[in-house]
Amino acid sequence: MIQRAVLIQALSPLHAGTGQAVNSVVDLPIARYRSTGIPFLPGSSIKGVLRDVLEERVPDTRERPLNLICFGPKPDLQESEEQQEEKEKKRFAGAVVFNDARLLLLPVRSLRGTFAYVTSPLLLRLAQADLAVTLPIPKLRRIPQGQDGQPAEARAVVLPGSALLHREYVYLEDIDCKVAQEAEAALIESVKKWGTWLAEQLFKEGERDLFSERFVVVDDETMTFLWETATQVDARIRINDKTHVVQEGALWYEESLPAESILVGLLAADRPRKPGHQPITADMLLDHVIGEGRKDLQFGGKATVGRGRAQVLPVRVAAIHAPEVQP
Repeated sequence: MIQRAVLIQALSPLHAGTGQAVNSVVDLPIARYRSTGIPFLPGSSIKGVLRDVLEERVPDTRERPLNLICFGPKPDLQESEEQQEEKEKKRFAGAVVFNDARLLLLPVRSLRGTFAYVTSPLLLRLAQADLAVTLPIPKLRRIPQGQDGQPAEARAVVLPGSALLHREYVYLEDIDCKVAQEAEAALIESVKKWGTWLAEQLFKEGERDLFSERFVVVDDETMTFLWETATQVDARIRINDKTHVVQEGALWYEESLPAESILVGLLAADRPRKPGHQPITADMLLDHVIGEGRKDLQFGGKATVGRGRAQVLPVRVAAIHAPEVQP
């Protein structure tokens, strides 16, 4: 099995929802992992969008049915039960696996520099396995205050020449983060390596300074607070067609990942499961699905009001060869 990582950069607010919330101020929240609370874009959403785009742009042929091999056959809801049962015997799974895309960088308001690209050691560690890179993970923890009941001080690491720095602090939303000093050379160097690598992956050569000046790594506790409170929440209404005023009871709040959010995901491909197409390799399938260049796509809901515009960027590293699973 061959695996390749992708980075997804939101160009507009991204709403990958989970349905209506219960006992929450936000009526339509975004998808989050239950164990960690980290926002994510479901793999099913990525698969559906790529399938629709590829079937339109690169239709299958009898000799080369790549979409069918990658995604598997589509159920036809207009067929009778007997026809569906007959086709079910010939069904096969798609050869490409679409994993969830997990938050890696969250854009957050900053007192200096307008906004920051914020991540944490936990997010970097989780991304490290998907990205197949050996960059060091920053060891960053809050500073204990030494008095019972007093909260520990938030920490942050920025790159040299950062636009976020104000004296010895970075101010993100309502949080004052104490910046690592020059004496913590190993910590600063690890963050610098991540900042350089991410800038090269995400931006063209003339645009990388904008990222480097705003890249910051904060401690995990601070990051947890930010991904719970620093997302975009919009109030929406519905207008009555006859009276042209707000319909009674038609006010709701919906949550989105803000524009400039960066997510990391992983795609994997195995040998084709469709009989008669064994010469097609896993590498060929991944080339067909994600290729090498940037792709402008739309993910999640609320597309008609501008939500979900994003770029998919294949990570420029060697392919990851996962171990074969013995039957």
